[in-house]
Amino acid sequence: MISKGPGTQSLGLKTDGRGRLFVAGGNAGNARVIDLRTGAVVKSYQLATGTSFVNDVILFRGAAYYTDSANPVLYKLDLGRGGALPDEAVPIPLSGAIQYTTGNNANGIAPSPDGRSLLIVQSNTGKLFEVNPSSGVTTEVDLGGETLVNGDGLLLAGRTLYAVQNRLNAVAAIGLARDGASGKLIRRLTDDRFDVPTTVAAYGHRLYLPNARFTTTPTPDTTYDVVAIKP
Repeated sequence: MISKGPGTQSLGLKTDGRGRLFVAGGNAGNARVIDLRTGAVVKSYQLATGTSFVNDVILFRGAAYYTDSANPVLYKLDLGRGGALPDEAVPIPLSGAIQYTTGNNANGIAPSPDGRSLLIVQSNTGKLFEVNPSSGVTTEVDLGGETLVNGDGLLLAGRTLYAVQNRLNAVAAIGLARDGASGKLIRRLTDDRFDVPTTVAAYGHRLYLPNARFTTTPTPDTTYDVVAIKP
């Protein structure tokens, strides 16, 4: 399947088990839901107007949540009976500990280990936040002085959070408390094949990271690849 798309960015991706792919639309400020079998766009949502950067998406407790690196808000798609798509998204303003500043802010998103809240990484400050998915109130996760600067895609496996640090060519493995309120760096994973990886997925006993190659000027002949590593 190849989905041509509307000619704008496609960033964070998640599948829902119903044959659908949820796509974050980057600086177009939108989101799309794609039929994985045909590649057709099932539904599109304009999440923001003006400056925006819809960066990542997670499926969590019957809804899809999108981060915006330029605006302190989560966008929520409430999924109905049988996964029915809503007519429009609901914005949830972020408040509390997180403070947006110059650069990329909220980026990767993952569930907390107890499944009660969401975790988002703020790329420019390197801070990790716990978010109430209903109110948008954020609290900073105590990482014992560790930072996740250039934090990008997040992956939770049990109580280990893998945080890609794109331009550092590294993946931080954080051991989290069950409630997600605190964590400790276990190790950083690196690989000579990394060329600015941006997100991470697990399959079998390996982690897979796509190289975005941000430091390479793209041409029609520029190649891209995915690196598999052992966690």
